[in-house]
Amino acid sequence: MRTLLFGVVTAVVLAAAPVIAEATPPVRQDVGAQADPVRIMPLGDSITQGGSIGGYRLDLGSKLRSSGRAVDFVGSLADGPSSMPDRDHEGHPGWTIAQVDANVVSWLRTSTPRTVLLHIGTNDMYGSDPGGAPNRLGTLVDRITAQAPGADVFVATIIPISFADQTVRTFNAAVTSIVRAKAAAGKKVHLVDMYPSVSVSDLPDGIHPNAAGYAKMATTWYNALLSVPGSIGDGTQEPPPDGACAATPRVTGSWGGGFQGEVTVANTSTSALTGWTVRLPLPNGHTVSQIWGGTASGSGTVTVKNVDYNGSLAAGTSTTFGFIASGTGTAAVGTATCAAA
Repeated sequence: MRTLLFGVVTAVVLAAAPVIAEATPPVRQDVGAQADPVRIMPLGDSITQGGSIGGYRLDLGSKLRSSGRAVDFVGSLADGPSSMPDRDHEGHPGWTIAQVDANVVSWLRTSTPRTVLLHIGTNDMYGSDPGGAPNRLGTLVDRITAQAPGADVFVATIIPISFADQTVRTFNAAVTSIVRAKAAAGKKVHLVDMYPSVSVSDLPDGIHPNAAGYAKMATTWYNALLSVPGSIGDGTQEPPPDGACAATPRVTGSWGGGFQGEVTVANTSTSALTGWTVRLPLPNGHTVSQIWGGTASGSGTVTVKNVDYNGSLAAGTSTTFGFIASGTGTAAVGTATCAAA
């Protein structure tokens, strides 16, 4: 994707927007078919590629593995930090819908994905024919479903562009109608409303998300995948331990002056939770400067409470919240505790 610099914008992290998934009735695969990892193709342009941080693929892969899913990202490219467990994808920087369409059959034949995550069209918005982009996308989706009729194809509305918002909105409205029509015709295509998940504040150059924006995209993809049985397998998590809830933190990225982390909150009891509170120890001198999926207070050991949309957890289910900690020194988090609210 062409790089357009509009100055660094400080990210204002918002809670991730709900997912809208338009799905045809899915066909569950049998247990034997799920023995091997589910092959998922992240498909698109530089927003899928995600630069050196791995884009949404980093957090999405973590969420899938944490939920017990055996998955394998597939594609002819590999990008992201060296510590990223699965770096494969088909995110081609600068490419338009037509360029992806010209190559997708070959990629599908080589990688044989079970599930496709498609976010494409951004480069068309400032090309010579943005008005024709929805039809081009429809042709691309038809080509994918013809080559891989058994695959679940998740088609996203594209995230905002700071300088072309109305053009993006017009494209997304047309994409919504196209995907719904194809789903109604019996194709295994599913609409993922990605546009509201990412704010312009999450786009430092007006186009590409920062780490917080990519984390929001990952949550939206994850929720959409969960809504279609079989698209990511059936899950193989071990039974949760006794107790009300558990919090499992991890560092997802670091840089000079701070790091990004994610905490998985799991209901480990046999009854539903209506709220939770996590106490999260941070390294000396670090403070939470941004958070999504929770509200934070205090310093040193930070107290995080759920927000409205993720406080209710059925027995055996989990949610996540993410944060950015500012400070110098080693990027690390201590043992977190969780209590029912």
